Amino acid sequence: MSNLKQLAQSLGLSITTVSRALDGYNDVSAATRLRVREAADAIGYRPNASARRLRKQRAELVAVTLPSEPGHIAPPHFLDMLSGCAEHLAGAGLNLVIAPVPHGESELDMCRRFVDGRRVDAMLLVRTKRRDERVEYLQSRGFPFVTNGRTESPAPHAYIDGDGFSGFNRATLRFHEAGHRRIGHIAGPQDYYFAHVRRQGWEARMRECNLQTDLYAEQAPTEQGGYEAALSLLQRADRPTAIVCSTDEMAIGALRALREVEGGQSISVVGHDNLPMGAFTSPPLSTMRMIGQDLGRRFASLLLRAIAGEPAEVLQELHPVEFVDRVSHRQPPLAA
Repeated sequence: MSNLKQLAQSLGLSITTVSRALDGYNDVSAATRLRVREAADAIGYRPNASARRLRKQRAELVAVTLPSEPGHIAPPHFLDMLSGCAEHLAGAGLNLVIAPVPHGESELDMCRRFVDGRRVDAMLLVRTKRRDERVEYLQSRGFPFVTNGRTESPAPHAYIDGDGFSGFNRATLRFHEAGHRRIGHIAGPQDYYFAHVRRQGWEARMRECNLQTDLYAEQAPTEQGGYEAALSLLQRADRPTAIVCSTDEMAIGALRALREVEGGQSISVVGHDNLPMGAFTSPPLSTMRMIGQDLGRRFASLLLRAIAGEPAEVLQELHPVEFVDRVSHRQPPLAA
């Protein structure tokens, strides 16, 4: 038995009912959908993919654009999340496509091409900006999407994010309670939402503790950026005794700078992202990470709900941040 007509006849159902049951339409009862799927599996029937897409007017693809600039994603964490997301989307008949952005082209250009060409059913966006043209465009088209990170868009959108403000606020407080009074911050570019909110968390706690907020350097979110930012802070007469870094990559660059400057290794450092390489730096990097089980599954769930038309207001998850304590944050404030 190899065609839809024969399957329908064997079940005593119409071809239309069987087709819609296989495509998961809600106008077919759950019991009938289950019965049809079980019968199809038993005989090894698989619907023609091209015909199925035409019937449903779906591409059966979800795209995530991959920025070409260094430092804009943390590869191990990112790929683990995408792998889990792809696995759960596949269970719903959708494939996740990773689309690297070609040099000379923007992520917005790719979004337009995917959406206007009806090539995908939804998009997953990473490393959001405070004002994000990709988000604004997809909102204007009413197109389903979820972001890894928030924006300052006045219209709500679906997202999963970590509470960077709270994490950096508490990291700064921990240094203050350990006796540090000159607590610096190495920040990523402030047009990125994650970098801006993490700086705000540090700055708010510094003000609450009546400490100066000018021990601050902004650079690209890379090891080189962290290295250069740390050197600029270390050249100051009032150089910090502790540094809160916007990302682990920046923190790793900062650790290299500290090794090159006299007394630098007495300065405490903490990062964010919990990159695996942080456990092997010298000293091992203390860091922060977003709490959340199986984030890939969470992203897949929000994407499917966005595709189904659920309002963005109920598709927002803000996860707490926890500390991963190793060694680099434990230096006493000898020069405070």
